[in-house]
Amino acid sequence: MSGKVDLEVDGAIAVVRFSNPPDGYMDDDTSAGLLQALDRIESDDAIRVAVLTGADAGVFIRHFDVRILEERGRALAARGLKFTEDRPVPPSPLHDALGRMERCPKPFIAALNGVTMGGGFEIALGCDIRLAEAGDYQIGLPEANIGLLPGAGGTQRLPRLIGEARALEFMLTGRTVAPEKAEHYGLVSACVDAPVLDHALQMARGLCAKPAIALAHIKRLTRLGANDDMLAAERTLFCDLMVSDEGIELMSKMNAGGDILNPGGDND
Repeated sequence: MSGKVDLEVDGAIAVVRFSNPPDGYMDDDTSAGLLQALDRIESDDAIRVAVLTGADAGVFIRHFDVRILEERGRALAARGLKFTEDRPVPPSPLHDALGRMERCPKPFIAALNGVTMGGGFEIALGCDIRLAEAGDYQIGLPEANIGLLPGAGGTQRLPRLIGEARALEFMLTGRTVAPEKAEHYGLVSACVDAPVLDHALQMARGLCAKPAIALAHIKRLTRLGANDDMLAAERTLFCDLMVSDEGIELMSKMNAGGDILNPGGDND
């Protein structure tokens, strides 16, 4: 398993921990590690519930490493590549992992123990339940601030979670919020003062006590609304923005030290 993802199985509960030092950025190794963890979770009938959390204090996953995105954008732009919806971009390992999480009959709980933005929050959106630990950090999808869009399911899953109008407000403005506000707006189900992993494990134990087939049917019927065509359009248009002059310029400014992805967040 990738060194950035650790899997611990305790009875019927699997705990997946993301470790992305020093900055908390995810990359391709993170996606590969998540896929490996899913192999075990899906194949082990003894596992009933999965909990995802951050291994490092104050960080679930900050976001995907924008330095990698800028490098890819420049390389693709130099080749003159264009991206249009009539030729959809195929799913990446991260897209595959999130789709498997949705289709898996076992419940997934995201225990957000710190900053969770961009691709990190899209992983949380791929889970069935989201819990957050109280603290001074931000949650949300700020991609518009660097000329991108949420490219790992965010444009499809966030509206289903909090409604189209509110989701559009968050994504168009690139607004992020503190965990208490995230609970208020429905981004997470609860914001807890105690260590969030403890709360998630307590919830997981409660789920384990319920008939697995009932939970599987509920999850499948609820998740049927996912639209593969729109997910394909989303990742294609993400690539279109990644190779654009403006997108490359904004990513470069961020990677040079400009605080433009998340300029202060929203703590009101």
